[in-house]
Amino acid sequence: MISDPSTDLPAFGSAQSNGAADYPGLDEWRSKPMSQQPTWEDRDAFEEAMTELSAAPPLVFAGEVDVLRTQLAAAAQGEAFLLQGGDCAETFAGATANKISARVKTILQMAVVLTYGASLPVVKMGRMAGQFAKPRSSDVETRDGVTLPSFRGEIVNGFDFTPESRRHDPRRMVQAYNTSASTLNLVRAFTQGGFADLRSVHAWNQGFMRNPAYSRYEVLAREIDRAVRFMDAAGVDFGALRRTDFFTAHEALLLDYERALTRIDSRSGLPYSTSGHFLWIGERTRDLDGAHVEFLSKVRNPIGVKLGPTTTPEDALALVEKLDPEREPGRLTFITRMGAGTIREKLPPLVEAVRDSDANPLWVTDPMHGNTVTAANGYKTRRFDDVMDEVRGFFEVHRNAGTYPGGLHIEMTGDDVAECLGGADPIDESAFADRYESLVDPRLNHQQSLEMAFLVTEALARPGTLS
Repeated sequence: MISDPSTDLPAFGSAQSNGAADYPGLDEWRSKPMSQQPTWEDRDAFEEAMTELSAAPPLVFAGEVDVLRTQLAAAAQGEAFLLQGGDCAETFAGATANKISARVKTILQMAVVLTYGASLPVVKMGRMAGQFAKPRSSDVETRDGVTLPSFRGEIVNGFDFTPESRRHDPRRMVQAYNTSASTLNLVRAFTQGGFADLRSVHAWNQGFMRNPAYSRYEVLAREIDRAVRFMDAAGVDFGALRRTDFFTAHEALLLDYERALTRIDSRSGLPYSTSGHFLWIGERTRDLDGAHVEFLSKVRNPIGVKLGPTTTPEDALALVEKLDPEREPGRLTFITRMGAGTIREKLPPLVEAVRDSDANPLWVTDPMHGNTVTAANGYKTRRFDDVMDEVRGFFEVHRNAGTYPGGLHIEMTGDDVAECLGGADPIDESAFADRYESLVDPRLNHQQSLEMAFLVTEALARPGTLS
């Protein structure tokens, strides 16, 4: 939650910032199998970076994290809906006011549409202010006979294919912290200073509707317009709607970084990772006996786990036992990434097994990662129709099981990029050469993201209508 610092909220100053946390069992992860970690060659520079990060102020606060946990608990009960979106991999150069505001603006626009359609509050969360590390399928990359370390995100090394750029540099962790702090400062200003005013956000969506390609959404857009006009005419206090909670999230991939930013909450005496409000474990690092699951089992943040098509019901139930042994509402989120072609087959056994246990995680769909393909011109891409088909399958599975489809987790940007194919105003491969900007995975652009929100809203408002 990006809170208003002018108010006396308990979230501020609720986590100690006088060094990394010292807590029983917090370092047991160091003895566990560890994957996807950098090889820091300069140990002196590594120790310096760890010392600096361990003494740095928290990026987020324990009280904010607790507020998020409460809101995620509501979503798990079908009383709210989570919208989680942002870059595949943040870059230091991309942390500009224009790019951050465009991303936040798009999430706010999507949230207004989803809120109306679901008649539920939408929990808004950005894949930002920390999403700098990326898992890779290989430790090395070879081009024209030259082999160098793979790009692991700017928190580890650079994208340029040179020995200097691809070297694992621990000072980048400090740069990632500083960039995250700057990003959070901007997001706080945007979401607390009037940028999130409901009337402004609605006006932005009217701009989207001026494109004839989106005429099928005109009825819904008019309904939202009438609702906003009615509230204004009825004298609703829009002052209260000028601000919004906004949370940050990232994959907790780089364990040294997460450990250095863990602090003890002065109220409860418990450890919180202060690198972000919500942390998730990826499909490649969800090994039950691995370091990532062990470390995140010890911090108080809400935790997500990506579940791919190889996940078994036994895997899901074991993760519940490890990460949420107390069955705490809002603690655990399962983020499913099955692929459009397999979700209707692979997801039901997981949902049913968890439903029939005493667990109650929040179920969220990641319709992006299971639908990556290579275009004819060599670019990694995703087809908008495949993405939406996985969303459709996610809703179908949960409604058949009598459980709640609780949210969306998408890679998107507020910019006019061309990285995913299709949409009502379609992107084709010819646009990639000039407008493909992602360093790793393709993202939905601004227009495609809003179109997704309108499509999902139809399903939330009228079950079975997502098409």
